[in-house]
Amino acid sequence: MPESKRPKYLLILILLISALIRCGLAVYVQRQLDQQPERTYVIEGDADGYWRLAQTIVHGEEYSIYTPPRRVLRMPGFPLVLAGAMSVVGEDHFRVRLVLALSGMVACYLVYLLGKELTNETTGLIAAGLTAVSPVMAGFSILFLSETIFAIAMLISLWVLVRLWNINWGDNDRLRGSLWSALAGVTLAAAFYVRPSWLLILPIVVVLMFWGAKGHRVRALERAAVLILGFIVTLVPWVYRNFQVTGHFVPTTLWAGPSLYDGLNPQATGDSDMTFFDRDRVMLRMSEYEMNRYYTQQAVEYARQHPGHVVELMGAKLLRYWKPWPNAPQFRSLWMMAAVSVVFLPVLLLAVYGAWISRQQVLLLLITVGPILYFSLIHLVFVSSLRYRLPAEYSLYILSAVGLTAIFGTAFNKEKINS
Repeated sequence: MPESKRPKYLLILILLISALIRCGLAVYVQRQLDQQPERTYVIEGDADGYWRLAQTIVHGEEYSIYTPPRRVLRMPGFPLVLAGAMSVVGEDHFRVRLVLALSGMVACYLVYLLGKELTNETTGLIAAGLTAVSPVMAGFSILFLSETIFAIAMLISLWVLVRLWNINWGDNDRLRGSLWSALAGVTLAAAFYVRPSWLLILPIVVVLMFWGAKGHRVRALERAAVLILGFIVTLVPWVYRNFQVTGHFVPTTLWAGPSLYDGLNPQATGDSDMTFFDRDRVMLRMSEYEMNRYYTQQAVEYARQHPGHVVELMGAKLLRYWKPWPNAPQFRSLWMMAAVSVVFLPVLLLAVYGAWISRQQVLLLLITVGPILYFSLIHLVFVSSLRYRLPAEYSLYILSAVGLTAIFGTAFNKEKINS
């Protein structure tokens, strides 16, 4: 086989393996659920909410669920994806799972693209291969949860940011820089539409843009302005819609307050336990906006009065975030814990080694390590779990591939990482 065609065929093979694993899991999970009539979803609460929101979109109904109606409960990104799948294959759980399985294959391809852009094709292929066989990534891709779709949106935004970073600051590239800046703003907003905790990445990117300008502050200002404009314009429909239904400026959702209180309250353990919401029934006397503000105030006040417990909770949340095996009781079987740990621990160690040998390559470290550290810090405040780490593992696998290539360089094509 010609040398130039090998990467192409290897990539196709990796993507086929990825699709087969995920489709097989979709069949297995659906059969397991069909044998348990009392269960509809693997993870009930969130999955049911996303599914019902998607149905409101398909049926042209108001984007809300529950009574009293929750109109700004979830960002619309993932429900829109589910609604698109329902429009094509119908409102059948199994068929929609198969569509989501293919989205997991797309995530593998994006890992390849990002790895190739950051380093070289060999690293991109290895990172995609690791992603394809990851049991957690494969398992979550066929659940009615937003992790894989957010990973896709995040990987696209990271790839665009890498392309933008590599554009020269000179006059000849001024238009190209502006176009890629606008695209960066749009893709960052697209990821934000799936998971609102991605919002803080915007100011971080702007700061890094000025830091990397090195004497081109005016150009950096131009690109930052275009990027922010692209983000804002993309977000306008959601903000306008929220103002129409609540009468308030709401750029994210009105579930942030309860989520914050979930992580900061007298009974908090670091795990999610939303029973307080059903117990308090505050929406019987408050609007959705008032409810969100009420729980935000309650969480802030508790944190102010109990700093010791907050520090204790931060430790528990950090442990839950980085634990090699799942935290949820339904995933605590020995074989599942072993399967997840056997993959994650070597990948993490390889990533640490990859980070060490790449310690001079700032962009590579920002893109691969940055997201997983970012969410680790976010979930020192909110509740924490492997679920919140998972999307950031996709880009981390690129660094694992760097470490693997360095160790077994003779087994792979010895391509040097681009400086």
